[in-house]
Amino acid sequence: MNTITRGGERQMETMPAAGGGMSAGSLRWALVDGWTVARRDLIHWANQPMTVVFGVVFPVVITLAFGYLFGGAVEVPEGAGYFAFLMPGMYGMTMLFGLSATMIAVATDVSKGVTDRFRSMPMAPSAVLIGRAVADLLNSVLVLAGLLACGLAVGWRPATFSGALGAVGLLLLLRFSLLWAGMYLGLLTRDFGAVVAVQTLEFPIGFLSNAFVAPGTMPGWLGTIAEWNPLSSTVAAARQLFGNPGWGGDSWVAQHAVAMAVVWPLVITALFFTLSVRLYQRLDR
Repeated sequence: MNTITRGGERQMETMPAAGGGMSAGSLRWALVDGWTVARRDLIHWANQPMTVVFGVVFPVVITLAFGYLFGGAVEVPEGAGYFAFLMPGMYGMTMLFGLSATMIAVATDVSKGVTDRFRSMPMAPSAVLIGRAVADLLNSVLVLAGLLACGLAVGWRPATFSGALGAVGLLLLLRFSLLWAGMYLGLLTRDFGAVVAVQTLEFPIGFLSNAFVAPGTMPGWLGTIAEWNPLSSTVAAARQLFGNPGWGGDSWVAQHAVAMAVVWPLVITALFFTLSVRLYQRLDR
């Protein structure tokens, strides 16, 4: 079954190619539709700029609070300045905090019927989700850029430009993977009470990592959980690539932080992308 649109050139994107895979044409239209949905979200932000401004300012305020209120009470590894140690942890925490923002946006679209209208159109099932991911990732780039500027303003410096690019790439890769987790949770719950629960859990998950405290100082079992927290791998890798001080560690996961900062997001993305698309297709069942 085909759907003819756009001058008769387009077929229904949900039709699989021979052998059960997605055809090149289907993939192309899925990306085109995804960008259309992403533009819709970007236009909303342009019309409501305070939402974006608050998203940039909030992590900056938290960073300054941590740095100036608690910096003198923390013994930094290698005798470095506190902001040199703090900033990579805050970059990672900011990527984590974006999870609930994505969840809110998806749950809002579902509750207002926007998602149902999208599903009634001849669009690839993944297009709406891809569009949301692209828009939220672009927003995350802006938020991270604001926090990087804050770090530079308070004296934080990366060791090399190439290392900084690598660290930023890993931070955004983590954010991209958490986008899909947020979309799945938004589609699954459709409940703003659940969003509050997720927002509440972001802090324990973030603190149960190496972002602020060395896992070696925690009880054995808790330290192990902290070391295997995906956020810990990204933060440790970012510190390594930025050339900033970190806690180190003798465990396998601590010794291979850069590799795990790639593996964890890829696993999370593969899992939640699949779950999100399947759930999106079955929303009315």
